[in-house]
Amino acid sequence: MMTGPMLVVDGRIHPKISTDGPSQKIRNGVGVRDEGRTAVFAISERPVSFGAFARLFKDALGCRNALFLDGSVSSLYAPGLGRRDISRPLGPLVGAVAR
Repeated sequence: MMTGPMLVVDGRIHPKISTDGPSQKIRNGVGVRDEGRTAVFAISERPVSFGAFARLFKDALGCRNALFLDGSVSSLYAPGLGRRDISRPLGPLVGAVAR
């Protein structure tokens, strides 16, 4: 799985991420909040820049740290949310199940 760069580090957007760069893709990532007790996963619904995606984690989701996961094969299967993205065969997956 290809990961990185960090989007948010200690509450600040990574200094090498431009506000709204030219690369626009469906992106997904993971952030942490609540002093590391809560992991927050996000995937965009449309192509976005790194800057816009970083601001989502920092400003809207309140994550002090966030990592970009991928932008080329990003997809989500969550029928309850109305998402059944069709993509090419994938390797690494993140899943959540009820206990």
